[in-house]
Amino acid sequence: MKKIIVPIDFSEHSEYALKTAAKLAKEANAELLVLHMLELSDVILTESDSQQQQKAVFFLKLVEQKFETFLDKEYLKDVNVTPIVKHYKVFSEVNDVAKEHDVDLIVMGSHGTSGFKEFFVGSNTERVVRNSQTPVLVIKNEIKDINFGTAVFATSFEEENVRPYLNATSMFKALGAKLKLLYVNLPNEHFKSSVEIEKKIAEFLITADGNLDKLNDVAYQADYTVEQGVMNYANKVGADIIAIPTHGRKGISHFFAGSIGEDIANHSPLPVITFMI
Repeated sequence: MKKIIVPIDFSEHSEYALKTAAKLAKEANAELLVLHMLELSDVILTESDSQQQQKAVFFLKLVEQKFETFLDKEYLKDVNVTPIVKHYKVFSEVNDVAKEHDVDLIVMGSHGTSGFKEFFVGSNTERVVRNSQTPVLVIKNEIKDINFGTAVFATSFEEENVRPYLNATSMFKALGAKLKLLYVNLPNEHFKSSVEIEKKIAEFLITADGNLDKLNDVAYQADYTVEQGVMNYANKVGADIIAIPTHGRKGISHFFAGSIGEDIANHSPLPVITFMI
């Protein structure tokens, strides 16, 4: 991991994300890009009037001052920090910034439980998760001891999840984390027998890894909803982080019907990282 980007709005929750990203950057010797999306109106950006231009300069200077204060933290010492200010009005543009700088991970703060609240003016964490081709790590609380020793990757074991699985495997290996794979079996039309589940998982691992070496790292959890199953299993094994695949703009994958994946990222007290399908 060479570059990590953290979008901030100078709030408490964005500092939770910044602290986490700083720890990861130190461990990986990665560059930390700190991004603020400054929403300036089209009038201010395009108006030739000197007064409007002065307003634009004023806002930019204000952000620079806030950056200087916000980044004056002990935990950022010895971290290669690069501040970035963009004036995009659509927060999906974070994905463009990430691609422009060849970023490996986006770390974001979220208010959590009551829904993805506004993180910046006209933008929120949910949009980043839906639009980002770069893995997104969602942080909702201050993590005293940042240690992702045990990770749970919840998946349907469909072929479309192979790439997210391989990306998650690579990232957690770099972080020194133990990756546990999880299938949630539901009591409805998606119910599968043990034989059916085992066959599906074996086919998935052969396709992804070319072997069955990780078969013992796979668990089945029977529950009433995918969200409950993931959370209950994560609690049972003492997981430090939950990983889920997403379809981005097309919505959550077949396994995470409706907004289940987003609900997990939203309601989980644990950090959640998403990988684009």
